[in-house]
Amino acid sequence: MTNFTPAVLLLADGTVAHGHAFGAIGTTTGEICFNTGMTGYQEVFTDPSYFGQVLIMNSAHIGNYGVKDGDVESGGVKINGLIGRNLEDGYSRKLANGSLNDYLKTNGIVSIEGVDTRALVAHVRTKGAMNCIISSETTDIESLKKKLAGVPDMDGLELASQVSTTTSYEVGDKNAAIRIAVMDYGVKRNILNCMVERGAFVKVFPAKTSLEEVKKFEPHGYFISNGPGDPAPMDYAIKTLKQILKEEKPVFGICLGHQLLALANDIPTFKMHHGHRGLNHPVKNLVTGRSEITTQNHGFGVDPEAVKKAGHVEITHVNLNDQSIEGIRVKGKPAFSVQYHPEATPGPHDSRYLFDEFINLIREQGN
Repeated sequence: MTNFTPAVLLLADGTVAHGHAFGAIGTTTGEICFNTGMTGYQEVFTDPSYFGQVLIMNSAHIGNYGVKDGDVESGGVKINGLIGRNLEDGYSRKLANGSLNDYLKTNGIVSIEGVDTRALVAHVRTKGAMNCIISSETTDIESLKKKLAGVPDMDGLELASQVSTTTSYEVGDKNAAIRIAVMDYGVKRNILNCMVERGAFVKVFPAKTSLEEVKKFEPHGYFISNGPGDPAPMDYAIKTLKQILKEEKPVFGICLGHQLLALANDIPTFKMHHGHRGLNHPVKNLVTGRSEITTQNHGFGVDPEAVKKAGHVEITHVNLNDQSIEGIRVKGKPAFSVQYHPEATPGPHDSRYLFDEFINLIREQGN
């Protein structure tokens, strides 16, 4: 800690925590959530799926290896705010380009440190996700309560179109035998890399691109990306995905893309109590019987009872902590999805086989 400017954190249920300012000076709001990972904080902060959220990093020390230009998943920091026990200005990594403090200042991210994050996480786990406000401009609780009251709930909030690319772009070798169209609702860079590394040429399309426009690329498969917010209000994406499924070409969805695949098959999603975020979540593959340690970041889930009643969709993966759905596939169609992040940046690479399965599915379709 290098800044002794006081800062305050206020939760929607009235809980107050005091600490010190870190990063930018100001006031920020969003839904509070927590990540249990000890490393990979820069990749976490730049994940578009965190857009609209204020993040608790549960590890006691965050920032001690600094930041590096290449350790990002998007063009900038996507979290609305950061909460930490010890947010470090100093760093030890020789390859680092700078400190976490300067990085957050440059990106305008208001943060607070000196908070008992373990007690705060325990509170969120008990009470559930809720909105919060951080301020290093004022410690007047009553004025902050008034501002917090005007923040919309994440439930029902469409955010994907706000983080999507505004123009289409291409990644990989144009002469590759496999072309994949990516519907961008907040895609991470290393998801694209995982497909390119397997010999695919990908084109990334803005969230509200029509299927007619996407088909001009003549894709052999479709990828439905991760992203922030509630999937249920994304009528435009659900409509497009229903059309894509009629193409009978391979479809792979991750996280938000997993939820959209369910919705496109008339299976509802729901707001989770506090969500799953971290890089150590155990998942069981029901097809192979094997388990894998996964990276996760989601606050919504797929309704398990609706899947069981649907008949045309089957569960392929389950979370071993709470038995929630972690993967589905559509019977009779080359379409599957997982709730977690197999690219795993940060995290273990247990689940990268899913990209191999997607590429193999495309090859089996004969392009």
